[in-house]
Amino acid sequence: MGEFRHRIIAALMLILVVLAAGSISAYSQKRDSQKNDERLRYVVVGKDTVYLDQINPSKVYSKMPRQKGREWRKYYRLVHNFGKTYPYALVAKKIVNEADSTIEADGLKGIKREKYINSKQKELFNVFEKPLRNLTVSQGALLMKLIDREAGKSSYMIIKDYKSGIAAGFWQGIAKLFGSDLKKPYDPNGEDVATEELVRIWEAGEFPALYFSIFWEDAPVVSIPEKYL
Repeated sequence: MGEFRHRIIAALMLILVVLAAGSISAYSQKRDSQKNDERLRYVVVGKDTVYLDQINPSKVYSKMPRQKGREWRKYYRLVHNFGKTYPYALVAKKIVNEADSTIEADGLKGIKREKYINSKQKELFNVFEKPLRNLTVSQGALLMKLIDREAGKSSYMIIKDYKSGIAAGFWQGIAKLFGSDLKKPYDPNGEDVATEELVRIWEAGEFPALYFSIFWEDAPVVSIPEKYL
């Protein structure tokens, strides 16, 4: 079991690395372009310039009594695991942006591209191997889905496109041993609707409040080196 666990960790590291060799997903481009298009409006009243902006409403979460039942336990586990894993998915997004720019600007192809990927893999493994090793199997599966969300394609296709079909098949076999499926896409309107809602809560800056309202304690702090923030 220890060897299989190590291989799952290696698979997660590989996904982070191959993300660095791909292009930014259409989903990410669309979301970023929407943010970049946000401009502060203004009107001129006489000699005065009045700037206009819309402040999004904030939710207030009060301490909730612990609920019982299978669905509530499932939701509590999802919230906890999300807090442990989503920061790593955001790291993957940053790696995509920076590495994609490097490969494009330097025109890396063939052996040079492979050398760059291998150096990135070694760097990421040294930084993230220890914290990723502490993830549970269910947290690792959620992380793969969240990376899928940021990349716009399944983990299986990421490995296949930027490594090989053989490598993708190998990691798929390992994932199957733990009840995971690298080919399964992220489904924000179906199976992963609850996760997608947590992403929206995170982006609104409300996740710590939600977490505290459920568990009556602060959300876990995931330590990410400043370089990858």
